Amino acid sequence: MSEKVANNQVSHPNVSDVKKSIDIKKLLKSVLAYGSSDLHLVVDSEPQIRIDKELRPLKSAVLSANDIEEMAYSLLEDKQKKIFEDTNELDFSFELKNIGRFRANYYRTIGGVACAFRMIPLDIPTLDEYGNKPIFKELVKKEKGLILVTGPTGSGKSTTLASMLKQINMTEKRHIITIEDPVEFVHKNDKSLFSQRDVGNSTESFAIALKYSLRQDPDVILIGEMRDAETIGAALTAAETGHLVFGTLHTNSAPGTINRIVDVFDGAEQAQVRAQLSSSLVAVIAQSLIPRIGGGKIATQEVLISNPAIANLIREDKVHQIYSQMQLNQKETNMTTQTQELLELLQTKAITKENAIKNSNRPEELAKMIAEL
Repeated sequence: MSEKVANNQVSHPNVSDVKKSIDIKKLLKSVLAYGSSDLHLVVDSEPQIRIDKELRPLKSAVLSANDIEEMAYSLLEDKQKKIFEDTNELDFSFELKNIGRFRANYYRTIGGVACAFRMIPLDIPTLDEYGNKPIFKELVKKEKGLILVTGPTGSGKSTTLASMLKQINMTEKRHIITIEDPVEFVHKNDKSLFSQRDVGNSTESFAIALKYSLRQDPDVILIGEMRDAETIGAALTAAETGHLVFGTLHTNSAPGTINRIVDVFDGAEQAQVRAQLSSSLVAVIAQSLIPRIGGGKIATQEVLISNPAIANLIREDKVHQIYSQMQLNQKETNMTTQTQELLELLQTKAITKENAIKNSNRPEELAKMIAEL
């Protein structure tokens, strides 16, 4: 973990003065050295890294607009430079030898160019190594249907999905197409064959890539983000027509994910979408990361697994009853709620009460159950 110094800073490894030699690779190496998840470069600030959900400045020089622009542009190809100069926004991923793989976002502030880098592990963890539930290994054996992993930014969705695809890769002979913006985890072919596509680079959009993916003989399709009605509609069609489809949404709860999907469509289309979703949905995993006592983070995973009762509630537009259904016969259904997950973590003293309530999507319910312990 990080070395703490004055003002909650962490000293920069092997760099005495960033101003003497501006080197983005050395800064990115800091992310790896301190086990942090992100690096932020903003004008008139020291570089800052995120450790256990908190930003901490590196003990180095305050960066000017020229400093950041020089570092940022050193990582770009000409095509990427043009996109950034035309739109003032850029998402991409890259790998630095002997350092690691990163997802980057460039944007402009009133002070100049700013950058956010996210560390992506080169070695994809297995489902067991990542601490996922045993039911996940059963879910990825499905021949068709829709599996959604949801949660806020930085909740570990990409890692969970990568671990699920790795499980398929280790055990099944399938053609797996991933459509991402940008590609994060890079998979090596084992038993399965991977075709990984980068939106904006190897394909124009999620919707177009999905349309043509059905002609590419896929067994499994990963959609990095289901952003609009066209993409969601294509995903539902793919899931209905014999493909196992994985996707992500920025929702905090499993039942809330159902509403989010339906609400993307116009009123006249919603009944048809509910019907498609009721027949194609396999599972929703709503994930969040919570600071662990003693350092690090721990995941909570609310799991909704479709069955005839759940499918009927979706079709009949009774999503508000799904949460109660998730609480019934859980040993048989393998479903769990976030509240139950948080209570278990509290009882094992893995997290604090404050962080449990702060991260709960049903804080009043959780507080009441804590009081009854």
